[in-house]
Amino acid sequence: MTVSVPHQADSPDEQPEPEGRRHRNRRRALTLLIIVLLIGVPAGYLVISANQSRDSGKDKEAKYSATGLTKGWPSRVQRRLYQIPIPVPSYKVAYYETNNWKTSRLYVQFETTKDNLDVFLKSIGADRDDLEADEVTINARDQKITGWHFKDSGPWYGLVRKQKNPAPTQDIVVNLSDPDHPFVYAVSRTVP
Repeated sequence: MTVSVPHQADSPDEQPEPEGRRHRNRRRALTLLIIVLLIGVPAGYLVISANQSRDSGKDKEAKYSATGLTKGWPSRVQRRLYQIPIPVPSYKVAYYETNNWKTSRLYVQFETTKDNLDVFLKSIGADRDDLEADEVTINARDQKITGWHFKDSGPWYGLVRKQKNPAPTQDIVVNLSDPDHPFVYAVSRTVP
């Protein structure tokens, strides 16, 4: 039977072989790479994420700080909530929404075709016979908010569609100066 003896440490007088310059440079480069990957990648991700978040906030701020008509289509939710089904195709579409504790309003304008005017009126439960000649149904307050002027370049036709709360009431004015391309102005208001 042989007895195993534990390995003794090298004597302090013996120095390990000095590290070669090449090996040292490779080790330092590898350490630097690991540090960059462990710190740089997450930091880069945070910067990109912060910029995207800030840009999103700016878009929302611009949308909700608008003080007049904004070119473009209202969201599908807005169109459904206010029951303003803008027909496709429609042109020169613009909208503006106001909300307060008493009443919410959606102002919409668009140009469409004569057939799509009939589609729009039908979708809100009306037809051309319900339009009254020389009747401007949008009040002065709403005209001032949107900058609409109904004094020139008529003929103007108006319609008020009243519904029981909380369904919206709609004031609609149609400019038929070009019968093939009528221009529709609508104010839909709802009381929560």
